[in-house]
Amino acid sequence: MLNYYQELSLLPQEEIPIHFLWSKIFQQIHLGLVEIQEDQGHVLVGISFPDYFTDEKYSVLGGKLRMFAQDEATLIQFNAGKWLSRLSDYVHCTSVRPVPEKLMGYAIFQREQPKTNRERLARRYAKRHNVDYETALVLYSEMVHKNITTPFIRLKSLSGNQEFCLWIKKTIVAEPLGTTFSSYGLSAVSTVPDF
Repeated sequence: MLNYYQELSLLPQEEIPIHFLWSKIFQQIHLGLVEIQEDQGHVLVGISFPDYFTDEKYSVLGGKLRMFAQDEATLIQFNAGKWLSRLSDYVHCTSVRPVPEKLMGYAIFQREQPKTNRERLARRYAKRHNVDYETALVLYSEMVHKNITTPFIRLKSLSGNQEFCLWIKKTIVAEPLGTTFSSYGLSAVSTVPDF
């Protein structure tokens, strides 16, 4: 059970849009979570986006991020303030607090990887099946373009120096499950409190 949380509020400004702040702030959160991950790559800190909204036409993460842990010491050890110090004009961090007793329920925030880019899929197929790119591209020539309404954060891979979209899907569930997350604070099975 995740009993403690810390909330970050983004402070966008006229010349700095919120999506740019999400990229910078979330990159730092990810780096911090990588530092505290266990040997198996698990992290004991989960995240949520309390202002998350999605419908058929558009979606947003909102302007807040919550980090959850089983105990207060884990969030203190993570030290969000240290990771976000150079962005302190653009984000406000609360102190670590107990999760309220009254909850709306529980949610899973997980990474979604929509299959929308035929060129990327063809490159991946060519590499995995040892065929040339043009042959692989033919396999995806009939692929219909679909709009994805899941919100995302644009990040830069530090290993490959490539930009990518981290699509984040929210699912409401009835009961709390698991307490381990990825180095993005996301999980396909572990829940975070929703309030």
